[in-house]
Amino acid sequence: MTRLVIVVEKASDWSSYYPSVDVMSAMDYLREPVGGDDERTHVINLCRSYKYLGTGYYVSLLAEARGHKVMPSVRTVNDLRRRSLYGVDIDDLNQKLTHFLPAGGRDTTDFGILVYFGETAYPALQDLARQVFESFPCPLLRIEFERDRVWQVSAIKPVGLQTLDDAQEDAFAEELDRFSKKLWRKPRARKLYRYDIAMLVDPAEQMPPSNKKALKAFVAAGKELGIEVDPIGKNDYQRLAEYDGLFIRETTASDNHTYRFSHRAEKEGMVVIDDPTSILRCTNKIFLNDLMVSRKLAVPRTEILYRDDSKGMKDVVAKLGFPLVLKIPDGSFSRGVVKVEDEEALAQAASSLFQHSALLLAQEYVYTEFDWRVGVLNREPLYACKYYMSRGHWQIYNHGAKGTAKSGGFETIAVNGAPAEVVKLALKATQPIGDGLYGVDLKQVGNKPPVVIEVNDNPSIDAGVEDAHLGSELYLRIMQEFLRRMERKRQGVTG
Repeated sequence: MTRLVIVVEKASDWSSYYPSVDVMSAMDYLREPVGGDDERTHVINLCRSYKYLGTGYYVSLLAEARGHKVMPSVRTVNDLRRRSLYGVDIDDLNQKLTHFLPAGGRDTTDFGILVYFGETAYPALQDLARQVFESFPCPLLRIEFERDRVWQVSAIKPVGLQTLDDAQEDAFAEELDRFSKKLWRKPRARKLYRYDIAMLVDPAEQMPPSNKKALKAFVAAGKELGIEVDPIGKNDYQRLAEYDGLFIRETTASDNHTYRFSHRAEKEGMVVIDDPTSILRCTNKIFLNDLMVSRKLAVPRTEILYRDDSKGMKDVVAKLGFPLVLKIPDGSFSRGVVKVEDEEALAQAASSLFQHSALLLAQEYVYTEFDWRVGVLNREPLYACKYYMSRGHWQIYNHGAKGTAKSGGFETIAVNGAPAEVVKLALKATQPIGDGLYGVDLKQVGNKPPVVIEVNDNPSIDAGVEDAHLGSELYLRIMQEFLRRMERKRQGVTG
């Protein structure tokens, strides 16, 4: 089972709240270890200060030594002391604060807000509070702002319970109750699993990388190997450290929660697929194109278009001719990809796509009846598919005007049944990216050499499609790779 322990520096710090068996003093916690072999222990450290080698610091330090999950962790405590890490990337911070403060904040040069477990009393600043909490998981924080022409975060400081007034104590108690119920809402009896993997999914995603049947197959494959695969969602960020591994099964992007989950899991020393480096390298087509070209790997002829560069537009037409394909750098599932037949269509499409990105890819149009997809795991081929173009359309996915998407047929074959040059090029394409799970898309026209279209860090694995040849073996191989990596981490082996 799971036990919650709330540690306070002095008993008087808890005097405003009802007594609880979950609350203990720092000295008691340091002197007498709590929790047994049959329970997981989670510690909320509410000491007055986390000063280096102080009481609060030692509570977090010894909690980690005892195998307890503690907030704040020693890493967070150390990070909060380093002002260089305070750079929170909020693009519209100045605009948010200017609108939030009375009369635009003309006479205000500094102020601060309290954040209780990522929550604040000011809805306009909630996104900022949540992002700071995700970067520095600490029960009670004060975010301080200052303005020198523009607003910026000047400090992020832990706050002690003893400093709160009555209204703030009420707010803290409410968020502590809400947070603890959410974090430990499912106390799990200890099971006979060697490892636990969090599988990040979004049940509401319209085009997820794995359908429901495939997700169940991953869970079943894990059980066969002694691994519990636990589906989690984007609101389970603070539960992440409970697990030994993270498997992302929702569409990734470098600017949303999937990347934050991946980055934190890697910092926690977990086995991660998709790892943050792979996400960054695969989700931008401009980076991928340069990477392939620098490695002298075959790709369609490609040029870069820059916003407000009309001359560059004409040069691209002269080099590539028509038809050509325009792409936004971070599109997925054929979204943000437009085929244009003439200069008028090019100007219209570019104007629309430039609203989403300052740079676009212009690529020669290569017609094929189908695209090859080679799945690669840890630098080895895993599966091979032919994805046929959607009926009456030039892409695999045809996104209808009403938001619906139709796809073409598929054919899944044994890896050794795919052309050797296609598989070889797919493996070469993943070499400079990493050793994770990838789906390499390629085209081959007749007997010409194949070309790489893109490398996906989060390839589709749907029941009835990618598993059509291997069946349950496909899911088992992926879980076996997780097991191999977790065993190596337990043994202290890198790589």
